[in-house]
Amino acid sequence: MPLSGQSADLGQRLRSAATLGGGPGIGIEIVDSGSTPQSAVAAATAAVAAGAEILVGPVFSAQVEAISASVRVPVVTLSNNAALAGRRTFVFGVTPAQSAQAILSIAAQRGLGDVVTVVPPGAFGAQSAQAAERVGAALGIRVRPSVVRSNAQGLMAALQANGPLPKAVYLPVADATLPDFAEALQGQGVQLLGSTQWSALDLSGRRAFREAWFAAPDPLRFAAFDEAFRQASGTSGGIITGLAFDGVDLLRILGQAGKLNAAGLTRPEGFTGVIGPYRFLRSGLCERGLGVLKVGAGEFSLIGSTSV
Repeated sequence: MPLSGQSADLGQRLRSAATLGGGPGIGIEIVDSGSTPQSAVAAATAAVAAGAEILVGPVFSAQVEAISASVRVPVVTLSNNAALAGRRTFVFGVTPAQSAQAILSIAAQRGLGDVVTVVPPGAFGAQSAQAAERVGAALGIRVRPSVVRSNAQGLMAALQANGPLPKAVYLPVADATLPDFAEALQGQGVQLLGSTQWSALDLSGRRAFREAWFAAPDPLRFAAFDEAFRQASGTSGGIITGLAFDGVDLLRILGQAGKLNAAGLTRPEGFTGVIGPYRFLRSGLCERGLGVLKVGAGEFSLIGSTSV
């Protein structure tokens, strides 16, 4: 975990979450990955030399790549970069594909079979749009080519350039463009869909988001974890702290079973964490079940969920 350097605040939050987990069957040591690939490799090699059989972390792609090339034990990274999967690396972060799978599955079940993804320029938006197209094809619904806009100007014209408005618009990127996109779509008769990034936003009282649906952690399990984290640290943790907690719990389960190895990680029945159920594949990717929440007037309601 990055306990020093420019991401030290994040590292301290991850440490707080990790220390809430554990229990019989596990010996855990939290080490500082620092801020560079070199510092991460030094921490990882020292941990392995001391007997570590699985590494959980780090968060950042460059550090993950460096560690994976340097150690011979499984690495369960908290990154959401699916391209890191393979060569003993398992991607534990909530990926664009996992968000798309959850939200588009529920959309398909509800008869919303015509979707457009709207994203700002950038790598995460492009990955999210590509993931939505792949998931849509697998589900048998139409996901039109994405609309890329740096602001909401001309958004409606772009959405209607090749025909009538879609039944739903997927807005996976929760950056400064999101409120403007939502405002532009308000009252247009399309269902707004969001990714797990929306979970970090305060959407209560935001009229433009009323009745929108978004992918999110299992609300019951995650609420209990988040309250425990808040009591311990004085602040809400967010999804990434839930991943740190689940990572430690994963080690506890495998430690009790005597399977701190790749075979243990990829057991067919998978695992259940505070984010929801998940299962690692031999490819290093992770299948993850998520909830789908609807935004109400000051509260959220669970309208569906996916399993693994």
